[in-house]
Amino acid sequence: MKLFPLSAGLFAALVALSGLDHLPFGGLPVMVEKASADEGGNARRAPSVPPARDPATAVAEEYELARRKGTPEAFELFIARHGDDPLAEQARAELKRLSR
Repeated sequence: MKLFPLSAGLFAALVALSGLDHLPFGGLPVMVEKASADEGGNARRAPSVPPARDPATAVAEEYELARRKGTPEAFELFIARHGDDPLAEQARAELKRLSR
């Protein structure tokens, strides 16, 4: 009796059909659920990149880190990165003070 190949074929068909909501035979995903939208029917936007920080604040934080570290290398790095900033003059003064 050839019942085993028939039952194996039916089992394989069930397994294949049960996964159709995820990936069909072509391998492309199928949309099963409703797309996310607000009450007005407009699609929600993905979270965007936060706005850029104020450059002056970022430079001031870098200067403060160099000052906390207190090494000539830290001040030299700050001056190399921000040589035109007004805080670079303070960094140069600190570097002079450290080299004495």
